[in-house]
Amino acid sequence: MRIVIVGGSGNVGTAVLRAAIAAGHTVHAVSRRGPATGGEYDAATWHSIDLTTPAAPDSLREVFAGADAVVHAGWAIQPSHDRERLRAVNVLGSRAVLEGVQGAGVPHLVYLSSVGAYAPRTSLDPVDESWPATGLRTSSYSEDKAAVEAMLDRFEAANGATGVTRLRPALILQRDAAAEIQRYFIGAFVPRALWGLARGGKLPVLPVPRGLVLQFVHASDVADAVLAAAERGVRGAVNLASAPVLDAQGLSRITGGRVVPVPAAVVRGAVDLAWRAKVLPTSPGWIDLALSVPVMDTERAADVLGWRPAHAAPSAVADLLDGLAEGAGVPSSPALRP
Repeated sequence: MRIVIVGGSGNVGTAVLRAAIAAGHTVHAVSRRGPATGGEYDAATWHSIDLTTPAAPDSLREVFAGADAVVHAGWAIQPSHDRERLRAVNVLGSRAVLEGVQGAGVPHLVYLSSVGAYAPRTSLDPVDESWPATGLRTSSYSEDKAAVEAMLDRFEAANGATGVTRLRPALILQRDAAAEIQRYFIGAFVPRALWGLARGGKLPVLPVPRGLVLQFVHASDVADAVLAAAERGVRGAVNLASAPVLDAQGLSRITGGRVVPVPAAVVRGAVDLAWRAKVLPTSPGWIDLALSVPVMDTERAADVLGWRPAHAAPSAVADLLDGLAEGAGVPSSPALRP
């Protein structure tokens, strides 16, 4: 297959690129800033395109021509203080991708959506893909993911010949994304030594917002799902998450830290202050999202993709902790660079 990956040098894009090359597919990749030469990305053909420019749809159409599938994994997390920039990249950039897919007559699109696209949970009972993908108003990330889902509804109604897969993964982790996650979410004030303690299960305490329940999935398992969706031509939404669901006690078993429950309002207030002071890159909307996303049922992934994640959730978390402790990344990637 000829596969084009939009956002090919990011966390998910890199994992998909590796898996597609290993499977023998011909890979083209799109990013605003191409990776450095001489690295693992050399196996793909690269196209430098800024999704926010007026010329983007036409440029993408030329790159997409003749593709069997397009994987849209391009997404901006920062700058979190520039809401319009995020909307331009994520929502208007996704519109440019859809226009390029339509213009090139691509038979299949795999879009990397997110658990963050879903409406807030009402209980901890797992939900399937029919749960409303209307997002959370106080999270810009969720708001934009929901906006693109609505855009895809209109696209599918007008372009029935193009199959669309909407993968909705949980938090995506891998060792090589450690530097990016530190830079985009955590900031520079958490020392590596602390991550080393967590990696070794020797963290003294673990402050956790009350009610926190999370699902995780390893990037390589997401990549396997992407390829299965493209190769099988699967349509519709598919949840992706590894077992088990992790609460505070589950995270404690990985890190060794004694759980210290903290009121959610206190955590949100502290994050809000630190974000406004530009000490912390994470906006308070991420706290709202973490405390409200539903627990996902993943039976459909097994049924239609034959998907069985190779990494359990604790293994995915441990892989990231290992990377954070060592400052891991991918030197040739603009996004994943150490």
